[in-house]
Amino acid sequence: MSTTSHPIHPVILCGGSGTRLWPLSRASYPKQLLALIGQHTLLQDTLLRAAALPGAQAPLLVSSHDHRFLVRDQCRDIHCTPAAVYLEPTGRNTAPAIALAALHLAQADPDALMLVLPADHVIDDQTAFAQAVASAVQAAQAGYLCTFGITPSAPETGYGYIKLGSPLPLAQQGQSLPAHDIQSFVEKPDAATAQRYLAEGGFAWNSGMFVFTAGAYLKELQTHRPDILAAVRAAWMARTDDMGFTRPDATAFNACPSDSIDYAVMQPTKRSAVVAASFGWSDVGSWDSLWQISPKDALGNVALGDTYLTHTRNSYVRAESKLVAVIGLDDVVVIETADAVLVMHKSHAQDIKGVIAHIQTNGRTEHLAHLRVHRPWGWYEGIDAGERFQVKRIMVCPGEKLSLQMHHHRAEHWVVVSGTALVTVDGKEVLLSENQSTYIPLGHTHRLENPGKLPLHLIEVQSGSYLGEDDIVRFEDIYRR
Repeated sequence: MSTTSHPIHPVILCGGSGTRLWPLSRASYPKQLLALIGQHTLLQDTLLRAAALPGAQAPLLVSSHDHRFLVRDQCRDIHCTPAAVYLEPTGRNTAPAIALAALHLAQADPDALMLVLPADHVIDDQTAFAQAVASAVQAAQAGYLCTFGITPSAPETGYGYIKLGSPLPLAQQGQSLPAHDIQSFVEKPDAATAQRYLAEGGFAWNSGMFVFTAGAYLKELQTHRPDILAAVRAAWMARTDDMGFTRPDATAFNACPSDSIDYAVMQPTKRSAVVAASFGWSDVGSWDSLWQISPKDALGNVALGDTYLTHTRNSYVRAESKLVAVIGLDDVVVIETADAVLVMHKSHAQDIKGVIAHIQTNGRTEHLAHLRVHRPWGWYEGIDAGERFQVKRIMVCPGEKLSLQMHHHRAEHWVVVSGTALVTVDGKEVLLSENQSTYIPLGHTHRLENPGKLPLHLIEVQSGSYLGEDDIVRFEDIYRR
């Protein structure tokens, strides 16, 4: 690989909210924010992988509004300071999201190299990845829009494919991989077609990762989807900044057509290119694919958490809050969370969408959030609930505070378990420590704050005629919600 490094601007797309890894992945806590392989989340691994590349600059993130504080906290945990974090008011697929990043970079340098990475992929071989990026950079500097094609290891039906064309006539590439033009993009095939692709060769999995200059992307988007570029540009021009986030104008962005970069740009352009590579890639699109890439024991099992397995092979078992025992079953997935349990054969991993449809049809919420709900100040977790009462466990991070608020329909009792709580009720402050408590009558203005250096844990008992989260009137909020 060439030793010359060019400034590369990682663009991390982290706005997805998929539920294919339900019940662990939820709309409010999607898979890119989960630690599925190792100690870091998929987002953190993506940021660290990009930062390790020669010439890597501070990353630019495109996230959803709902996940902004989780993204912020996960960046802080690995000491990553993004160049910018753009918040999509609504998801409009990848073409508009990448356009936001391209407009940001092009204002300073239209030739800025963009490395576009989804935040929910797994890559095992950093050296091979860096080599592939170096090849893609050469193609991008020659004016191409380059993607990465993963050399197939199996007749996979869950991925789109790219048919490789001729090698590009680029300058001497040293030890890096050759880039090819793209003969065609192919939709997800059936099993027989996927087997034929594997036997014939010349096909690669479509990874959804890209390298190009900001100016080249905007030029091609203007040529093939000027409606998308016009809407995104209007939203970007009217952007606002607060708390380290950049917000495109919601009205303009919401009016933008929704389309992927593949359909909007990569398929119609005549400047597309692909680097075929093998660097241990997976998009972790199902529980079966997660089992495939996870470390296994001698019987082929992945067992995480408080589990007991016997007479069981080639299975993925994950316990989040309770003991899970699996006896005499092979090729199964068992996922336990505090409010849901999934048991299925690995071959039915794509059928989870039926569970989600059932949950939505019946007005349930298990697809939206876990019992532990994260907030910018910490989290709360439901413990018990019944007629006219609800019990929660609350954790407030050091130095953080909840909004100044009032409830119309409930009163609250707070008992401090550990840490120090600064409680304000109708303008009067009181400092509470371990085992002390207070009562917040219905209709009284109040605020909870952690002035200490340790996490504050407390138990909240709510009582009243209505206990929904929407019974909150905020008067002041440092998080601008």
